[in-house]
Amino acid sequence: MIKGKRDKVEILTKYGLRWDTQKGEKFLDTQDAQGKRIELYKYAGKEGIIQECENSLRRLDTDYIDLYQIHWPDPTTPIEETMVAVKKLLQDGKIRAVGVCNYSVEQMKIAEKVVPLSSNQIPYSMVNRGAEKELISYCIKNNKGVIAYSPLQRGLLTGRIGMNHKFSEGDHRPSTAFFRPENRRKILSVLEKIRPLAFARGATLAQLAIAWAICRPDITTALVGARNPKQVRENVSAADIELSHEEIQRIGAILEELDLQI
Repeated sequence: MIKGKRDKVEILTKYGLRWDTQKGEKFLDTQDAQGKRIELYKYAGKEGIIQECENSLRRLDTDYIDLYQIHWPDPTTPIEETMVAVKKLLQDGKIRAVGVCNYSVEQMKIAEKVVPLSSNQIPYSMVNRGAEKELISYCIKNNKGVIAYSPLQRGLLTGRIGMNHKFSEGDHRPSTAFFRPENRRKILSVLEKIRPLAFARGATLAQLAIAWAICRPDITTALVGARNPKQVRENVSAADIELSHEEIQRIGAILEELDLQI
């Protein structure tokens, strides 16, 4: 897909979440497409990182990765050890920049004693703004990119997941804080107040939520999931929506009413 176009494509990928080892901290029990149980572990030991990078380069059929990011902090491996391995990959030209995901300010500071960080990928949405208190401010002050993931709060901000929604077997969302009935009810109520703004724009609630995230000057970019081509097209179209100051203020006032039990 990218042969002959490598200089026109940026590849961002991750390491440190393994299903082929029981080293590190257990992260999740899940299933593959065939229903086979899979155990995932947070593991960012030096030898594992080097091997993961080689595997990614081979699968992607490329000589380098533009941004290499750790999935989650691995509490069983010193951050310094992890970053020494990534620094070697950087020096060897196998990666172009170093990123982290879900790191705290303190963890970022430790990592940067070994290698410069370019970005931190964090959960961020209209209803999940805890990172604004400290983490995002630190990234701005220190010229680090902020990559916001789950700006639709795992589909909740599309307005399509009502109180009677039936989740598929193995779907972990109902067990998470934002999907608890009391929180979901409050979020759906807020979405109804925001819906007229989306309607006036000829946009869906999902598009408005994405536009809200990417219009914020402290957010570098947003990662949005999609289950089919229609959703991809809908999500991409959100980039064409430029919210006015008044619209942002109005949305902010509505969100201030939200009192979630997280």
